[in-house]
Parts: sequence; C-alpha cells; structure tokens
Amino acid sequence: MITAVTIAGALLELAAWWGVSWKGVSIWVAMGLALPAIGIAAVAVRAPSLSPAVSAGFAVAAGVSAGVGLYLATRLFVAAVRPWRTFQRHSVQTYARQAGLPLAAAIVLAAAVMAPGEELFWRGLFQAKLSVVLDGRTAGAAVTWLTFAVANLPSRNLAIVAGAVVGGAVWSALAWWTGGVLASMVCHSVWTALMLGFPVVRAPVGGRA
Repeated sequence: MITAVTIAGALLELAAWWGVSWKGVSIWVAMGLALPAIGIAAVAVRAPSLSPAVSAGFAVAAGVSAGVGLYLATRLFVAAVRPWRTFQRHSVQTYARQAGLPLAAAIVLAAAVMAPGEELFWRGLFQAKLSVVLDGRTAGAAVTWLTFAVANLPSRNLAIVAGAVVGGAVWSALAWWTGGVLASMVCHSVWTALMLGFPVVRAPVGGRA
C-alpha cells in the first residue's frame, strides 16, 4: 500500500501541475486539492516521524531559520537574474496564477494546508520509504529530491522548477538531518508565507485583506 501511495501521489502532483500549465486550471483548485490529498494519504498509510534525531524545539527553530534564509536567498537570486527576462516573466506568471484569493486566505491555504501536505508526502513518506528501500538515508534524500523536481516540470515555469530544485534540496536535507518531517514542514511553510506576503517580484497576490 505504501508503494502504491508513493507512486500515485507523485503522479497526482505531476498531473496537477499539468492541469495548471496546459489546461489553465486555477492553482488554488489543482494544487489546493492535490497537495492536501497526498499529505492525508501519506499519513493514512504511515504515521510520519517528526524529529527523532533532534529535539522538536530545535527542529522548529531550524525550520524557521532555514525558511527565512531560503526566502532571502530567493530574493537575492531573483534580483541577480533580473536581466533574464524569461525567468522574470515566469516569476510574474507564478504570482498572477495565484491571484483570486485575498492575501490572508492565500497565505493560510498555501502555508498552512498545501505546504504541510506536500512535505508530509515527499519527506514524511516518500523519502522515508526510499531510505529503507535503498538502504541509506542519503540515497533516499537524493532520489526524493530528484523525483520532487521532476514532478514540478509540467508547470513549464522556470521559477517553479527552480523553487522545487533549490527548496527541495533544503527540505530533503532537513529531513535527512532530523530524521523526520517537522523541520522541513516548518521551513516550507515559512518560506511559502514569506513568498506570498512579500513577493520577490512586483506582482502582489490577491487583495491585502
């Protein structure tokens, strides 16, 4: 059952991005349904380990720090590649696709529902399962990172893929270090909230409610 859920969940995220990119489905509908669904499925088949290698408090602090650091690094990167028009256009398109919700609602949905669901699946289930199958936490983290990046390719958006590659590396590393999903989940949520609340390009999300 766990193997079936890992395969189905990865395919569902891939399909959701395809729906957003190719069919024009709202990102809030496609990803807002897919990511919580795969998170719930992950928890249903295997209770996630939160932070067996370090204390929960330390994992949360590390997650917050990493989330803020990742956001600042994202801002610096976007500023550095400003002459790269394709990347800038894709960044603006990403924010434009997230319009339609008041800012507060967008942050709650993305940071408190979608990001945790994604982490519970990819780092809580997928990475944990592969670490056993491949008989190594490092191999499990590496393959999870690669698969996660591939699952975001149908978005056809450089900004989203870059976020999956860099963010995925950070989140997989946190899960590898702590042995659980707590730190990566906090990091992902903090980064997401900051990305929406303080856009890295001039394209605010929704209304500032």
